[in-house]
Amino acid sequence: MPVFYMDNMNGSDDGLTFAFRFTDSTISIPNQGPAAFRPRAHAASTYTPLIEKGRPVLHGLLAIDFLAKEAVLEKQSYMLIGRHDVESLMRLDPISVSLSNSSSQPIMEPNASDAETVEFETEMSDLLMSLQPIKQENLIRDDNKLILLASLSDSLEYVADSIERQVFFFIWLGQTSLRPSTQVEENDKHKSHHHTRTSSAPTRDLASFADEYRRLAIDCLKVLRVEMQLETIFHMQEMTSREYLEDQDAEEPDDFIISLTAQITRRDEEIAPFVAEVKRNYIFGGICSVAANASIKALADMKSINLFGVQQICRNSIALEQALAAIPSIDSEAVQQRLDRVRTYYELLNLPFEAKHEYLFTAAEYSSLLKVKVPGREIPSDAEERVSEILSL
Repeated sequence: MPVFYMDNMNGSDDGLTFAFRFTDSTISIPNQGPAAFRPRAHAASTYTPLIEKGRPVLHGLLAIDFLAKEAVLEKQSYMLIGRHDVESLMRLDPISVSLSNSSSQPIMEPNASDAETVEFETEMSDLLMSLQPIKQENLIRDDNKLILLASLSDSLEYVADSIERQVFFFIWLGQTSLRPSTQVEENDKHKSHHHTRTSSAPTRDLASFADEYRRLAIDCLKVLRVEMQLETIFHMQEMTSREYLEDQDAEEPDDFIISLTAQITRRDEEIAPFVAEVKRNYIFGGICSVAANASIKALADMKSINLFGVQQICRNSIALEQALAAIPSIDSEAVQQRLDRVRTYYELLNLPFEAKHEYLFTAAEYSSLLKVKVPGREIPSDAEERVSEILSL
């Protein structure tokens, strides 16, 4: 988490201000000194759900919530994780099991099969791609804000773990402090009952604070994951605005792929010191499926493509595979499988019409293969009917 420091400008405890220093920027938030992380001593007589009217939320929690919102204010990824359909998909996604892992706990592997994982990835990818065109101003372009979110997430998780340890300690202390003497228990029955009732409330309050910190920590990770997926779509949507009728074999990937892979590498290196490896896998693990899905769907918007164009797209997928495989936390085998599918799909354009790979692609994907013009390729007039018959078997 960014460094905390106190600025006692007025020379008194009442003048304390917490400031959050991160990189070259400083955000100052007034508070009540050390009381920023204690419940208010003089709360309102009745509870109010509104902060503006005195809801007794810890000032420290308010400051952290402010920091998180400052980083993602009016950004598409932050708004999306609050949508019911997106939130439901993210909760059901097998990779979400990693969100329940504390950094100090062993990594839990998803129990879902690869087919189930692909199904969730495709559904999420389709949902995000329906938002096209993705606009640059709706993305978090400042890498420092992404680092801030990663740092906040890990710091909040640490605080939540610390609070939970205190809660368990209080529970253990309460259990071990029970005296074995029945006579003493009878004599102090009323006193013991009163003590149990009054001490359980702070324990519940602490547990609720831990839940709130952990929820916010997870939200930071969700924003980062969706942000990287939206960034991927933002770059990949350029496929539909260019023609792949190349006159020679290009030696480099497309510029938008070079930009995307450089961004992935840079952000992974910048975020790495702030989150555990399993969290990095969560943040960057959604890129591959989105890129693969976007590559295949782009063909539907292409009018023509030639042999060199196919090779260019295959080169793009190889460059992306290399960039993702270089991230230690990402499953390189899964990345290869997803992007191999892209290469297989486009390489079919170089083959005569044959009933091959019938179970690899959907009817819509095969339809795009048949409709796009490929110089020198002949397609039977009944090709779509024959494909439909094969897929219906």
